[in-house]
Amino acid sequence: MKLSMRPVPPCTAVKSPPKHQRSRCCTLTRPSTDSPIKDLKLDRHHYQSHKISSYFLDPVLNQAAPVPRPARLGNRWMEYQGVRNWDGLLDPLDDNLRCEILRYGGFVDAAYKAFDFDPSSPTYATRRFSKSSLLERCGLPSTGYRITRNLMASSGIQLPRWAERAPGWMSTRSSWIGYVAVCQDKDEIARLGRRDIVIAYRGTATCLEWLENLRATLSHIPASCSSDAGTPDAPMVESGFQSLYTSHAPTCPSLQEMVREEISRLLRSYGDEPLSLTITGHSLGAALATLTAYDLKTVFGRAAPHVTVVSFGGPRVGNRSFRCRLEEQGTKVLRIVNSDDLITKVPGFVIDRADGDHVSSDRDVWVAGLPSWIQRRVADTQWEYAEVGRELRLSSKDSPYLSGINVASCHDLKTYLHLVDGFVSSNCPFRATAKRVLSGGRYRAEKVGARP
Repeated sequence: MKLSMRPVPPCTAVKSPPKHQRSRCCTLTRPSTDSPIKDLKLDRHHYQSHKISSYFLDPVLNQAAPVPRPARLGNRWMEYQGVRNWDGLLDPLDDNLRCEILRYGGFVDAAYKAFDFDPSSPTYATRRFSKSSLLERCGLPSTGYRITRNLMASSGIQLPRWAERAPGWMSTRSSWIGYVAVCQDKDEIARLGRRDIVIAYRGTATCLEWLENLRATLSHIPASCSSDAGTPDAPMVESGFQSLYTSHAPTCPSLQEMVREEISRLLRSYGDEPLSLTITGHSLGAALATLTAYDLKTVFGRAAPHVTVVSFGGPRVGNRSFRCRLEEQGTKVLRIVNSDDLITKVPGFVIDRADGDHVSSDRDVWVAGLPSWIQRRVADTQWEYAEVGRELRLSSKDSPYLSGINVASCHDLKTYLHLVDGFVSSNCPFRATAKRVLSGGRYRAEKVGARP
């Protein structure tokens, strides 16, 4: 089963002057009624046209629109990295923080664009470009960052013997999942106020990754990753996510091993200067980003730099103990959530306990107020999850440029970046100066039910 998205023309393509509707707090720019933007919806056959598909799917031909250089962060960099949990920066959304979120979203977008999604290709599930050219060929030519390590993820699912006769794309065990990049440009380091290390993850793409997503029960974190393993309050995480992070193949080390090795090397090289580690991802990549942050803070302890997670459309990852350990470690997590995105509401349930434990959003509490014995039963089934970090909640319904809203479009990374760019505050959800709608190339990842 394969779904694809109808590409959405940028707002700048609307020839007639946009109509303005004034409100008390801002100006909403709505496309005119004859704009093709209104026709955003699923179309199974739209990519049959070679010219259209090459324009929207090939990042080499369709570079992202240039954006103004972000402001100088200087001594405030830790504030934008969440040292104060982004207090006062989210509602209304601080413009500098907006730029930083979009900048990290660009690194995730590059991970999608560099991935080979074509199951008939001999390089399927690997990267399309070399380390030295990847960022430039994916529309990020002047970031000041250099990729230092490619990252692979392996599934731990044991396939039956009959799967050996299935097409190769169905049994691809290891695939390119993202990369590690380090800021090397002196001017960018000065602007950021520190040297920044980025780990960027794409979302689900292969058949086995989809199967891992369905392993939604909680399991204990291995003893090598947690000092609390074996205790009643030990942290637990989604089984499939943990499998993708810790499993290895005969010819490929685990994602966990690769990340630990590379960060250890970078700490030896840059540990004596101001340093930050920003881990970002979309969907499955957001879950892996949270697991990576927990693991690195556990392994490196005080030697670890300031660790921040910027997640887009991420599912729930672990239980309450997992969240508590993240907070105790000092790991900062900023979750960008589209309230119309189903993926952010799964897996499991969030229980609103009477002990004052914080739940990030009432809209995600599915079993609040139920009798305690039902809550205990949910916990016993290992389906009791907890939200982590701070939440920036957006909505596709707030954008005047999106129509035909559906499960796939609400979860698309391009939608998330568009909503971040347009969001002002909870009282004034969208700004008139928002950039092009879903600009840049579309990719076929993370579409619900899509065949890799």
